[in-house]
Amino acid sequence: MSFNLADLFEAVADRIGEREAVIVGERRLTYSALDERANRLANALAERGVRQGEHVGLHMMNGSEYLEGMLACFKVRAIPINVNFRYVEAELAYLYDDADLVALIYHRQFAPRVSATLWKTPGLKRLFCVEDDSDAEPVEGSEPYEDALASSSAERPDPAGRSSDDLYCVYTGGTTGMPKGVIWRHEDIFKAAMGGGDITQLGNYVSGPAELADRLPTPGLVALATPPLMHSSAHWLAFQMLFTGGILVMTPLGRFDPVLVWELVTKEHVGILVVVGDAIARPLVEELEAHRDRYDTSSLWVIGSGGAMLTETTKQRLLALLPDRMIADGFGSSETGVVGAKQGARFIVNDQTSVLDDDGAPVPPGSNVAGRLARRGHIPLRYHKDPEKTERTFIVRDRVRWVLPGDIATVEEDGSITLLGRGSLTINTGGEKVFPEEVEEPLRDHPSVADAVVIGVPDDRWGERVVAVVEPKPGAAPSLEDLQAHCRERLAGYKVPRDLVIVDKVVRSPAGKADYTWAKDQATRALQGEAVK
Repeated sequence: MSFNLADLFEAVADRIGEREAVIVGERRLTYSALDERANRLANALAERGVRQGEHVGLHMMNGSEYLEGMLACFKVRAIPINVNFRYVEAELAYLYDDADLVALIYHRQFAPRVSATLWKTPGLKRLFCVEDDSDAEPVEGSEPYEDALASSSAERPDPAGRSSDDLYCVYTGGTTGMPKGVIWRHEDIFKAAMGGGDITQLGNYVSGPAELADRLPTPGLVALATPPLMHSSAHWLAFQMLFTGGILVMTPLGRFDPVLVWELVTKEHVGILVVVGDAIARPLVEELEAHRDRYDTSSLWVIGSGGAMLTETTKQRLLALLPDRMIADGFGSSETGVVGAKQGARFIVNDQTSVLDDDGAPVPPGSNVAGRLARRGHIPLRYHKDPEKTERTFIVRDRVRWVLPGDIATVEEDGSITLLGRGSLTINTGGEKVFPEEVEEPLRDHPSVADAVVIGVPDDRWGERVVAVVEPKPGAAPSLEDLQAHCRERLAGYKVPRDLVIVDKVVRSPAGKADYTWAKDQATRALQGEAVK
């Protein structure tokens, strides 16, 4: 039975074509309309020479065109590539080249950067320009997106040859270094992250497109995505909605505006609101606290965070405003799919997830031994063009293949998992290990702190020392002593920051992930007496 993503979507569209699928600003597309637009784009790509297995870049903000681009690629067995719209020319040149792009769909506002990059990527020759509110000059030789759709057939491309083994790729920027493409089979990503299985109970998979269509609930769920679609968690939410007959609501061009988000919750009767940690949740909380009577949130039953965890203070503020709702931290990565959900301080996972020691053996529950988080079963094939990183990340132990995404964790008596942090970011101070996330959470709970990132800097005595890079709340001036006293209530003394660097704004990716390379540079410069921003 095929678990091809195009086949799965078409089965849903055939069953509930009249239902709304996507709402973005004034554009409201039914499943049939979304399918037709994706067909037109798929045929346009094929007519211009895009072939099976070739890579098509999606350099866009949020919008229906992004989903159309993904679906169109799946229909002709090409591979859509997410492009970080925050990248500058050098980063884009790296990504375009590393991903072997042969075609690109871009929003007009990004045309100057695309133009400046093309000469470094001679294989990229087919370009489609999506209109936005920009007056930038389109890249020479590119076609207007809507013209390409209008001139192409609305018939579905021939599905012959599609299979569960067709490929899906997501580029992950991570927290350090250059991005890498993670290659999945369609069946594996469907079951690991796109609604094809249950993350806490194995064996709840559909048998194929027909059963997926038979299982569609009536009515479907309504979800509002605040993360950009160039991030994997937003991909997965979008397809979870499309594969369950739901409606995906997005703000036009992905602009984050707390007022607009709550207006959409009210107008579209949103049931699921997805954010990225406190960076998105706190402004939403502040707007709702200031104007609680302005918005109808009665339809909302769950707020989920992916990509970054919510602090306990933010959760409590949300629950005070929205009692009896579910506030959930999800955990996963581009290399694992959706792994589990946070319950209290721990993550509840299924038995495909484990923690392995240095010898590759499972860490015993309750042993308080820190090991490497690992997942088996439906996992990726490899990194694109990086066999060395593939060998380090995907291992085989006792004939079982595991992926090691880089997280350090312990296993509790009940089998739940406590995440300690990313191994690559661990701070070694006097022989003691400190994970940035465990210090960042209490820092962000301080009443004077808007955001915080923790890094280690070299220290003659201790090897490394803990440094807090802090963005204060407006009008606040937190001192190192205040923050140290606050942290000591929840952390061992060696984990408490030894230095404080104040910045105007903590830099995060569009998906809300902290930029630890930037934070380390800021801390190093500040501690050397240089000015920081």
